[in-house]
Amino acid sequence: VQLQASGGGLVQAGGSLRLSCAASESTFSNYAMGWFRQAPGKEREFVANIDRSGVYTYYADSVKGRFTISRDNAKNTVYLQMNSLKAEDTAVYYCAADWIYPLRISRATWGQGTQVTVSS
Repeated sequence: VQLQASGGGLVQAGGSLRLSCAASESTFSNYAMGWFRQAPGKEREFVANIDRSGVYTYYADSVKGRFTISRDNAKNTVYLQMNSLKAEDTAVYYCAADWIYPLRISRATWGQGTQVTVSS
């Protein structure tokens, strides 16, 4: 599967953005999906994931209550709604796909990343 992330940009603290990740395959519904991020000088970290059906989700503590992951299997797309953004959310955001839920970072397929910059 190929993944194309979009929706990043520059936003003020307290604002919102919605990231999208479109998959190339009609078998998208067979994949668990996730969002990760990497800030300058830091390791890539987990943000959120969602199972194949969209029933089960899991969030990093740092984004819980502010971010929402969802998917539309008819559109082969997973979303990350980000509200109440903080400067520390600034990072390149990556989507990932895996046959297994929760995702296995070492076995996942990665998208190209989209930059999110939050100004304080």
